[in-house]
Amino acid sequence: MALFTPSASPSITVKEIDLTGVVPSVTTSTGAYVGDFSWGPVHQPTLVDNEATLVSTFGSPSTTNAVDFLSAANFLQYSTSLYVSRTVDDTANTGALNAYDSDEVGVLVNKPLVKNADDFDIQNTAAGLKEAAKNHTFIAKYPGVAGNSLRVELCPAKDNDTTQFDGWAYASYFDAAPDTSQYVADAGGAQDEVHVVVIDELGLLSGTIGAVLETFPYLSFATDGKTNDGTNNHVIDVINNRSNYIWAISLNKHDEDPAENYNFTSTAAGANSLGTDFEPTTFSIKGFSLGGGTNGPAIGQADILQGFDEFESKENIQVDFLIAPGMADATSQKTVVADLVATAASLRKDCVVVTSPSRASVIGLTAAAATTAVKNEIEQSGYSASSYLVVDNNYLKVYDKYNDQYVFIPAAPATAGLMAATDAVAAPWFSPAGQRRGQYFGVTSLAYSASKAQRDTLYKVGVNPIVNLPGQGIVLFGDKTRETRPSAFDRINVRRLFLAIERSIERAARNVMFEFNDEFTRAEFVNIVEPFLREIQGRRGITDFRVVCDETNNTAAVIDRNEFVCSVFVKPARSINFITLNFVAVRTGVDFSEVVGTV
Repeated sequence: MALFTPSASPSITVKEIDLTGVVPSVTTSTGAYVGDFSWGPVHQPTLVDNEATLVSTFGSPSTTNAVDFLSAANFLQYSTSLYVSRTVDDTANTGALNAYDSDEVGVLVNKPLVKNADDFDIQNTAAGLKEAAKNHTFIAKYPGVAGNSLRVELCPAKDNDTTQFDGWAYASYFDAAPDTSQYVADAGGAQDEVHVVVIDELGLLSGTIGAVLETFPYLSFATDGKTNDGTNNHVIDVINNRSNYIWAISLNKHDEDPAENYNFTSTAAGANSLGTDFEPTTFSIKGFSLGGGTNGPAIGQADILQGFDEFESKENIQVDFLIAPGMADATSQKTVVADLVATAASLRKDCVVVTSPSRASVIGLTAAAATTAVKNEIEQSGYSASSYLVVDNNYLKVYDKYNDQYVFIPAAPATAGLMAATDAVAAPWFSPAGQRRGQYFGVTSLAYSASKAQRDTLYKVGVNPIVNLPGQGIVLFGDKTRETRPSAFDRINVRRLFLAIERSIERAARNVMFEFNDEFTRAEFVNIVEPFLREIQGRRGITDFRVVCDETNNTAAVIDRNEFVCSVFVKPARSINFITLNFVAVRTGVDFSEVVGTV
């Protein structure tokens, strides 16, 4: 309300005051995975909703990276929300059409490594990819040998003659031959248009040799060229803004083969439209096959950790599961897990880490040997003792339909998937283990199935066994975190309960920021939080709660420091891990009331 009335004479003023604040609903089933993929942006988390999107974004797997691809695909069987970050060794290269060694015909020099769109913007400067010594024309969008499959063909306007266009193998993909755009014609120029087609020459990206991936009709060589609706139409800008496969760098002269010196454009191309005739005298249809792309050596723990650095800030990206890939040995697995736990428990505090043991501790070992190796890895390698860490014990044998083979993948993505699926069928505070919510999908078999005694050994060190129970399927048979001291937080459902309510109430608290710390604000906040917790109590997540936000914890000193304190006390519901069934035989004449409660 204003200090003074808003009118000097009698009037009616209508105002709206919004006191309808609520604790918002939040998602709790998003995973994060870093691995080796055939295609796609590097160190740029990309949200994927299903396996088809995974293929279109990161390419189908080869035999060398099938484990990472199938691990990501496995999580997507349970959830439709996975951030995937591709990582590569820094010695990898991006497929390119650039300067060749003049002394050794066909040998590419100055091979680039462009990781993602942001990296391209940094490198695409006068001193970078456009440097005369490099003389790049087109390069693949992303690193790897898959970029070598790309071919770019251009058909320019040619002296009002459509014969060249009519004989072009890709003429059917365009409505008519290129000519002069209206924008250039209005400026007094001519013959600026060009058609561009991107082809999967080797079939590495689409699976079909020679498949047309993209077409760009009626682009303009004029740097200021525009379409009829005013959109930028310069050939380089359009390709760089719209292509999913290539970057266009320069329209300068290019010597792919010293024996064949040709111009990619005329000297007029690259000029503005005013009065310019873009018709070249020697420019015919040209095709440019990219090459030189390499995958580099196999990624290691440093590459994995660099990829997970993109998930360190919860303000930039929301995830609920940091899924550790399966490393070759215990030392590498422990290093990766320790880094992820530091991110989850110290930097973010809103997600859990899910991991399986290293491959060396499971694959090719008997059940007894694997149990001992896993126990030793957890204890001797020093896995973090944290409620933010969930460890299972196994690898899953799955079918790789892309390479017609069976592959063992770490169970961690599927274990995280069970938690995500639990959110959908129940709630985050329900246990993801057991017959109701703990069954794994799409699994041929396990690397090993632990016996009861072996499961006891693993459970004591905070490892959740995955077992193949006859007639029941493959089941997660434990719901512990790696919290080693006796605590409610040594169970997955309690840890995830607190993550869910903390995220929701934290977002509700943003509405309190910059308000006054007085009785009205405190009461308003309590009235928002209590119904939210009451609903969770009604859904069996907690047995009791209390919210304290008054003068007892918002003292004068707290208020003077511009702080606001709200304490939320919660009694979490506990999952059943141990069942005792007492069957008591009594004599015929015994009254049950005499024995009930005595045994």
